[in-house]
Amino acid sequence: MNFKPIVIVAGEPNSIFFEIFLKAFKENKFRSPIILICSKSLFLKQAKSLKQRIVYSELKSNFFLSKNYNFEKLNIIDVKYTQRKSFDKISSKSNNYIHKCFEIGLKIMDKKITDKFINGPISKKSFLKNKFSGITEYLAYKTKTKDFAMLIYHKNLSVAPVTTHIPIRHVAQKISKTDIVKKVKIISNFWKDKFKLKIKIGVTGLNPHCESSDQFNEDKNIVLSAVNYLKKRNYNISGPFAADTIFTKNNRKKFQLILGMYHDQVLTPIKTLFEYDPINITIGLPFVRVSPDHGPNENMLGKNSSNYTSILNSILFLDY
Repeated sequence: MNFKPIVIVAGEPNSIFFEIFLKAFKENKFRSPIILICSKSLFLKQAKSLKQRIVYSELKSNFFLSKNYNFEKLNIIDVKYTQRKSFDKISSKSNNYIHKCFEIGLKIMDKKITDKFINGPISKKSFLKNKFSGITEYLAYKTKTKDFAMLIYHKNLSVAPVTTHIPIRHVAQKISKTDIVKKVKIISNFWKDKFKLKIKIGVTGLNPHCESSDQFNEDKNIVLSAVNYLKKRNYNISGPFAADTIFTKNNRKKFQLILGMYHDQVLTPIKTLFEYDPINITIGLPFVRVSPDHGPNENMLGKNSSNYTSILNSILFLDY
């Protein structure tokens, strides 16, 4: 059986990505070929520093123009990037390099060679420069995707925030019935297509205990209204529930996914429960985009002690 390749954009060159990728690749045999888009020289330099050896084949960035191409287990598309040290501080110097890596990856997706896409950690502050709130939004813009959702997936419980990487003071203004309904529909369709299941969703409120002393109560006027709308359309959804109790053992076991109103409301508990196991999936794109659910972790550069579970789970999720 031929497996479509998994395209991996390495991301920030001065992150722990090469370390965790090398560990995952060395200890696990994947069925799908991997196309790694990165600086070959920096990859090999960091591998040497980390005392890791790797066997690979090199691909041209336009390999798909030929009808006769074959994939090895690990295939590298080299994107030039000059750096004297194996590890350095994160800076905007790498921005053009990261853009080029994404462009090549997206071109491969556009050619329909595969629909499996992973990116390594990115420094939002350095790379996105406030133009996009996160890579989810960056890729949605690049693919002209209007409706999408950020999903933090774990086999036992997943979460999704209605708003993503925005300041907390803007959250209430960004929540609407329309957005909640769209997120639930996208997530439900993904679950049906991927797992052949009708998903059970619990929804948090915005305010503590779903109560507000203000005249306008978002939980009643927006969240509850959206939940009731979806219930009438046969979605298996309930809420709003107080965010401080929905993740307790007896409550969370009722759901496959908890939809929260903002990032830390649901990502904090999911990472507390499952630590490095969850993966980040952007759903709604023309392809399946996955990434490890953590950042570049600059403080761990070169120490060779980073946990590689999330990148391993990201690859395994697409190894079909």
